[in-house]
Amino acid sequence: MPNRKPRIIVTRKLPDVIETRMMELFDARLNLDDRPFTQADLIQAVKSCDVLVPTVTDRIDAAILSQAAPEMKLIASFGTGVDHIDLASARARGITVTNTPGVLTEDTADMAMALLLAVPRRLTEGERVLREGGWQGWSPSWMLGRRIWGKRLGIIGMGRIGQALARRARAFGLSIHYHNRNRVHESIERELEATYWESLDQMLARMDIVSVNCPHTPATYHLLSARRLALLQPHAYVINTSRGEVIDENALTRMLVKGQIAGAGLDVFEHEPAVNPKLLNLKNTVLLPHMGSATIEGRIDMGEKVIINIKTFVDGHTPPDRVIAGLL
Repeated sequence: MPNRKPRIIVTRKLPDVIETRMMELFDARLNLDDRPFTQADLIQAVKSCDVLVPTVTDRIDAAILSQAAPEMKLIASFGTGVDHIDLASARARGITVTNTPGVLTEDTADMAMALLLAVPRRLTEGERVLREGGWQGWSPSWMLGRRIWGKRLGIIGMGRIGQALARRARAFGLSIHYHNRNRVHESIERELEATYWESLDQMLARMDIVSVNCPHTPATYHLLSARRLALLQPHAYVINTSRGEVIDENALTRMLVKGQIAGAGLDVFEHEPAVNPKLLNLKNTVLLPHMGSATIEGRIDMGEKVIINIKTFVDGHTPPDRVIAGLL
């Protein structure tokens, strides 16, 4: 990069402390009104910057990258997932991509655990009844949920977040099971008292609660397909704080409507921000607007990682959170 402050364009509003530091270190263009970039905005951005700082809602595809200026050599994404970026196109154009892994582990695991508690115990359903004036007093047979103590939890994706969820779930008396691309080290299995299932199908058929904690990749798209969802027992619950595309949302909705599974807690959706209207009308779901990582501390930590990645790259070194390096 040239011997000047790098020109960076940030596509969304970030915490004030992060934006202030970016202004100090870089020639930064901020998005102060937090208006999402259109495709035309993104094309204009890549034509005029050295570094693009997008978020997970910005679709950086081949059409956009084909318009990138020769000087744009880094996409420092604000987020852990990189499925919104055409990595092959970026690599071919010599553009390095970084992300912000690790800092959202505990926040996302907290949210998964919150959903795991809320759905079987019908917390949001009860809260709505109370606010709407429908509560007539305590009754021994009213608003009965399911106990989670002693139940089997099947975790799909035993990475950082999956392991953090397992630690929380063990404290609530759940039996930990998991399916992962690779089996985790035996010391982790001992610590979590976790049972490994090489066959996802076999695990799904035996679980009381299933939590999706794997990233969205071509290999995990609709990993929970209609066929696999049909393996779940009628009393099972599904939790997803990962990516909506991992589950066939239409199939899941049909099963929830028909009562073929007991309920679902979803923080992410396949076509978000659009949500299947049938899901919105169901009492056996807890639906959240993709807020699993939404803590002040987490957002600041993410921003600090973005700054470190940019500064390291500009200084001629390998960024600590490099996902891919450009080939050129």
